[in-house]
Amino acid sequence: MAIDTETYDWISIVDKLNNYLKLKTVPIGMKMFEKKEEMEAIPKIRRPNAVYTADQVVAQAARLGWTVGITAEDLVMPQCSAVLGLHPRDEQWLAGKEMAGVWFENQKDSAAHQDAMTLNPYGKYEAMAVSPLVSNRLSPPDICLIYATPGQMILFINGLQWKNYKKLEWGVVGESSCADSWGRALATGEPSLSIPCFAERRYGGVLDDELLIALAPKDLVKALEGLERLSKNGLRYPVPQYGIQMDARSGLEASYGKQK
Repeated sequence: MAIDTETYDWISIVDKLNNYLKLKTVPIGMKMFEKKEEMEAIPKIRRPNAVYTADQVVAQAARLGWTVGITAEDLVMPQCSAVLGLHPRDEQWLAGKEMAGVWFENQKDSAAHQDAMTLNPYGKYEAMAVSPLVSNRLSPPDICLIYATPGQMILFINGLQWKNYKKLEWGVVGESSCADSWGRALATGEPSLSIPCFAERRYGGVLDDELLIALAPKDLVKALEGLERLSKNGLRYPVPQYGIQMDARSGLEASYGKQK
């Protein structure tokens, strides 16, 4: 990813996020490091005393408010490391033998899944850290991770599309959907939405009603600017229920124009 040299008022940013969306989960940042020592120099960094999945490490920041740093050796399997760019996309990894007959019918399908995953490129980084945005310890993060309900998430996306509109398109890799969120965002720099997978929910504490979006800090600020304008137009969260048997015309006029 391109280096972001801007500075951000994370306390103000998170306050606005919570004001507009009433988030239940702490917004966090993720940053990659070329050298392990750079990660270990972060103030109050925690290093694992056990072997984790990447989902657990992310959850320790989002659910517990910790600042945590890892290398590939701290992660339980190459599947997690490869998404972050800490393990090569080699033949053994691409084969995906462990998932054949479990997540996919056969070896061919398992290998196709591995090939479809979007990974942060291997070879540049030795370490990764996650931390709540309000801690300002990643100065700034490469990407921000926002967990939200579908109702919160669509309004967030509406804010992102307020200015310089473009259609946002994402894929669903299925299992290992962290490749759809932080893997894709790290690799492309583009906002990346995912439906968190079984492992993220079982090991990462992701709630049943949560989606995840990963995006660069500048895009988070852009979404907030859009949310502010939408709020001024009366488009706010939570969305008030209008009623499924009410005459729709008077309600629609406020947000979609006068109806005939």
